[in-house]
Amino acid sequence: IFLSLQQDVIAGFLYAILILVVFHPVVDLIDNFNLTYKYAPLIIIRTAFEMTAVEKIEEQLASLRIAKRSTLSEEPAYLLDIDVSKPAQSESSRFVAVSCSNKSIRVYNRETLNFLREYSTRPGILNGVRFAHACESVVFSACSDGTVKCWDIRLATQKAVQIFSGYPSNVLISFDINCSDLIVCAGTEKVETDTFLVFWDARGVTDCASATKEPLGVYSESHNDDITKICFHPIEPNLVVSGSTDGLVNVFDINRDNEDDALIATCNSDSSVSFIGWSGKDYKQVYCMTHDEGFCWWDIAQLDTEEPITLLHVLDVREAVCIDNDSLHYLVGGSYHEKADKLFLLGGTSTGNIHLVSCGTDGLSLVGTLRGGHSATVRSFCWNLTDESLLTGGEDAQLLLWKPGAVERSLAKKASMKIASSVQKRVRVHNSSLKSRKK
Repeated sequence: IFLSLQQDVIAGFLYAILILVVFHPVVDLIDNFNLTYKYAPLIIIRTAFEMTAVEKIEEQLASLRIAKRSTLSEEPAYLLDIDVSKPAQSESSRFVAVSCSNKSIRVYNRETLNFLREYSTRPGILNGVRFAHACESVVFSACSDGTVKCWDIRLATQKAVQIFSGYPSNVLISFDINCSDLIVCAGTEKVETDTFLVFWDARGVTDCASATKEPLGVYSESHNDDITKICFHPIEPNLVVSGSTDGLVNVFDINRDNEDDALIATCNSDSSVSFIGWSGKDYKQVYCMTHDEGFCWWDIAQLDTEEPITLLHVLDVREAVCIDNDSLHYLVGGSYHEKADKLFLLGGTSTGNIHLVSCGTDGLSLVGTLRGGHSATVRSFCWNLTDESLLTGGEDAQLLLWKPGAVERSLAKKASMKIASSVQKRVRVHNSSLKSRKK
């Protein structure tokens, strides 16, 4: 019996040595990440999956070709913001809405890019465009005249079916509507010492033609400069994030009784915020871009832990991303890819090239480049993950639909426009004020 036990011990010891030799890289990996051995197979599988997902997206991007171009209107304008309708049951969106620098909203057919409707907001300046989530024919936009207007594209009238009116001093420069279509929130420019997040009840927008709604209330203490961006959570209707030229990105739970309790997180980008969004599993992360092309990324799920919430902070993305025989001049926005569990940034060049950049906690890397579409700066985009298509709009007044393997019938390319957009003017103002503040 004693000899038998000795043999078992020796055999077990040799087996342990064999495991350590064969899986030594895995043990090193585990030690580096301070994890337990039992998670080693999971780490290997997850890493392989992430590489496969990014490679797949790289292939999809490489296969994108221009399928359609919108026809140039009689009054060409920069295309500043794009949104697509969100149908409840049908497989694809039917409509595209674009806000333009000539103070109008244009609506197109999603597949053909045929022009359908145009709504004017003169004399006010447009700031953003959004479709309702439950009704694909209802579209909203904020205006510098202190209103958020709602149109129903099924109707022939050019009048808004509903107007959300702010307070007299409000100049609205950003807005969003929550995922349940119950609340509209808009951000204002700073007037004297006041900056507001203004909220309205959005229920019944198509029931009362041309009705005007007064605000439910405001948040006034959390920002001290222009509120440039607002973004509601994709699946939690009570969560909203705001970004400002004061450099702060604030996360609110609007179900709470007052502004102090509602403010659940404040993140500092150290620069004027130009874009914000949600990312990560269950969208528990927040990211922002700045007017001087910086990037910040935070994990809100770590708020109640001792772990740092900052995932990545890049002072200048233009210097951080290496692109062979090309360069990155600016950032347009971001998009979280649920299937790949990856955050991507979209940027470009002044000549119209479009770069897709992948985000990781270890840094940023180029995924691919689209060339030959635009002839000037790209200002807006909408990435449809269902059919892998991409919509882009720019300063060349072109709206382009990119699809995998598409063949464009007409290859006529429009000349670049030279007029200055309202967004471009606003960015210059913010940058100059920021620099003077730093001095």
